[in-house]
Amino acid sequence: MPITTCVFDAYGTLFDVASAARLAAQEPGFGDFGSRWQRVSELWRLKQLQYSWLRAVAGAHCDFWEVTQNGLDWALEATGLQGDTALRQRLLDLYWELQAYPEVPAMLATLKSAGLNTAILSNGAPRMLDGAVRSAGIGDLLDDVLSVESVGVFKPAAAVYDLVGERFGCARDAVLFVSSNGWDAGCATGYGFTTVWVNRAQEPVDRLPWTPPHILTDLTAIPDLVRKT
Repeated sequence: MPITTCVFDAYGTLFDVASAARLAAQEPGFGDFGSRWQRVSELWRLKQLQYSWLRAVAGAHCDFWEVTQNGLDWALEATGLQGDTALRQRLLDLYWELQAYPEVPAMLATLKSAGLNTAILSNGAPRMLDGAVRSAGIGDLLDDVLSVESVGVFKPAAAVYDLVGERFGCARDAVLFVSSNGWDAGCATGYGFTTVWVNRAQEPVDRLPWTPPHILTDLTAIPDLVRKT
């Protein structure tokens, strides 16, 4: 079945999650954060994801903003920066204005011009996603922004992937699902989507029962891939 609907994870896929820490590191007043921002960013993202998985398994859902704050607090303590309340607030403020990867607007515009449905499917809370979409200026290139908050569980729960078919009325194999998270792309493959793992960091493939059939280093080739699928 031809692809009719292209769905993207948000954080790390369309939006650069490292941009908050990177921008803060360029600002004055945060001591030696400039030499530690990469480690903080890596730990922040790691704990953010781990907390979402643990909450999903334990049935202890909260919105992604709380998970994001919890992950940052852990990362700051792990790097000895937990006492810098101004830094913490600045990092959280910047997370609402994450930068989109440079190829994102043109890629989405090409998909829309080809008549495809485009959407975000994210763990993010609706307010967070709205802030990121507005900051990146891509709202007019998306047909919808789907959040896990409507089902109360984080990815990779099947109930989250169900949101795509419910919104667009499409079969699973008519969906191209794109994520920078190998586990997300893998689980979505098992669900029945055609998938792309955007492996910007050249990481090994996750050892899961399912492997995404397409692996790219950025989003530039997504329109060509859709045409060939």
